[in-house]
Amino acid sequence: MKTSKITIAFVLFAISYLSHAQEINPAAVKKIMEQVADWQIAHFTDLYSGHEEPHHPLDWTNGALYVGMVKWAAMADTEKYYNWLQEIGDKSEWKLHSRKYHADDHTVGQMYLELYRRYNDEKMMEPTKEQFNYIMLHPARTSLHWKTPYHQDRWNWCDALFMAPPVWAKLYRITGEQKYLDFMMAEYKATTDFLFDKEEHLYYRDESYIGKLDNGTKIFWSRGNGWVFAGLTNILNELNPGSKEYNYFLGIYKKMAKILLQIQTPEGHWAMSLLGQKFYPTPETSGTSFYVYGFAWGINKGILDDSTYGLAVKRGWEVMVSHVTKDGMLGYVQPIGAAPGSAWADKTEVYGTGAFLSAGSEVYKLYGGK
Repeated sequence: MKTSKITIAFVLFAISYLSHAQEINPAAVKKIMEQVADWQIAHFTDLYSGHEEPHHPLDWTNGALYVGMVKWAAMADTEKYYNWLQEIGDKSEWKLHSRKYHADDHTVGQMYLELYRRYNDEKMMEPTKEQFNYIMLHPARTSLHWKTPYHQDRWNWCDALFMAPPVWAKLYRITGEQKYLDFMMAEYKATTDFLFDKEEHLYYRDESYIGKLDNGTKIFWSRGNGWVFAGLTNILNELNPGSKEYNYFLGIYKKMAKILLQIQTPEGHWAMSLLGQKFYPTPETSGTSFYVYGFAWGINKGILDDSTYGLAVKRGWEVMVSHVTKDGMLGYVQPIGAAPGSAWADKTEVYGTGAFLSAGSEVYKLYGGK
């Protein structure tokens, strides 16, 4: 009788697993990506997160959108998305945003450099290259401690690791000049030594959260760690596998992937406070998108095992798709912030769309899309 119960339990588990493991249709992935991209372009100047004016086209919020949009443009059956991105670059004269050192204002450089790769037009790269050359010659000497003078001239908050380092990595890959990689490595290591929790293998958003507890748990913000995880993915894409720099970032990526797999919620998303999911049951799609992106990329590259991480990708993607309206708006994107908070089905943000499109680009490949 005992053996029979075990056998029945195993069969039920196998049926459940096989049901979950049914392949996602890559054509459906592409279709929902197109709907989300089209909706976002049509609503590009809408007001979000309580803002009284639209985000500046070169703001980090839109920069994060462009990171995903350029991935979608490479998949789309039309040039209109590349044309839309190129128009933004032309209007801005391919300059970064206003603050010379601030990582947020470097984000748009990721899109510029991807368009340079496509069109081989020097004007698309030169302003970014010139500004980064200046930064290397006049590096910020400020402290990483929070709220010290000019502290955000360096990467002392975890979001910054998505915004700026991939630009430096792309410049290194495009030019072949080691100086860009060396500068990025030194600054990234300084930030990681400062904000990475060696027990939990997650990043604090900034120094002000170190040592604080939320309902008895350490505060690890979902989107904040999503910024890091997706940023790692975008950096690794630019480095030579097997190099010491690649192995450094790969080590962090694998540590984060292991804990992120363990704390995915039963519904398939990640809680806004990663270790406090029972206190934050509301879905949140921006952090979730970044984790799905990173996991799917890792499987596609042979870095993560599909049998271990594949179901997490499927569950994460399906729960995100369930929060896309029939018009193509991605809901449950947490507004601009720095910590766990609230999200709503009828609220979105441009960076959430960018994260979703990044995720879709790898999910599409994972399920056989060409």
